[in-house]
Amino acid sequence: MLIGFAGLGRMGRPMAANLTRAGHTVLAYDPYADGAPEGVTLLGSATGLVDAPLTISMLPDGATTRHLVVNGLAAAAQGHLHVVMGTVAPELVRELAGTAPVDVVDAPVSGSVSMAGTAAITTMVGGTAEQFERVRPVLRAMTSAQFHAGPVGSGSVAKLAVNAVLATLNQGVAEGLLVAEAGGLDPKVFYDVLRTSAAGAPYVGYKETAYLSPETAGVAAPVSLIRKDLGLALDLVRAKRLDLPGVRAARTVLDDATAAGLGEADMARVLTVLRLRNGR
Repeated sequence: MLIGFAGLGRMGRPMAANLTRAGHTVLAYDPYADGAPEGVTLLGSATGLVDAPLTISMLPDGATTRHLVVNGLAAAAQGHLHVVMGTVAPELVRELAGTAPVDVVDAPVSGSVSMAGTAAITTMVGGTAEQFERVRPVLRAMTSAQFHAGPVGSGSVAKLAVNAVLATLNQGVAEGLLVAEAGGLDPKVFYDVLRTSAAGAPYVGYKETAYLSPETAGVAAPVSLIRKDLGLALDLVRAKRLDLPGVRAARTVLDDATAAGLGEADMARVLTVLRLRNGR
């Protein structure tokens, strides 16, 4: 199948590569990319993506996603389907689905960059049952699990809820390490215990290097993106007059990480911020 793909960043690049490995023909656009994965054709303009009957965006925020859908895909043929896989506000996806020149569904993903490389990430899809069945074969090339979360926008709600849990878990691991260190435990010994404990979620396992040796670990999920996602989650619940104290606390530490120049560092660097706060 011919597929248009916008956004060859940390996650988008391996996802586009997996589409080609599955036998799809991929046209890609990213003004900041210095090249494309093997087998992917890099275009000079987003307007060329409309040659495909289906396009995907893996963009960092709502503004760039809106611009692509409203302007870049304006000349798409009737029946063109666009899949928003970046994390944006549910309200934006619903707005685009109602006003854009193309059909729109959302399918944000959960997982790390390394998991994207092996197509082991999860996607949560918002759209009709028919749209879900249409996009699912394409999503299978990039993900190991595909969930139909509900109507358009539901995938984005699910992603924000997942990242609310992820950010508070990230904060909890960092604080647990500080408790262990304060009591004289070796951080590596504690981490081995944590990984096999009741709190040993998969995230704990694959983030060990990021917590214990941040200088040598890669960036799987930068502070800036998680901070942005928590802001979207807080906007969502604020409209419903709900309060999330744990998410608010995690967002505050991410704010401090950004102020400390760690915005593009991995989210596990909240441990660094907590140590600075405590004079360690």
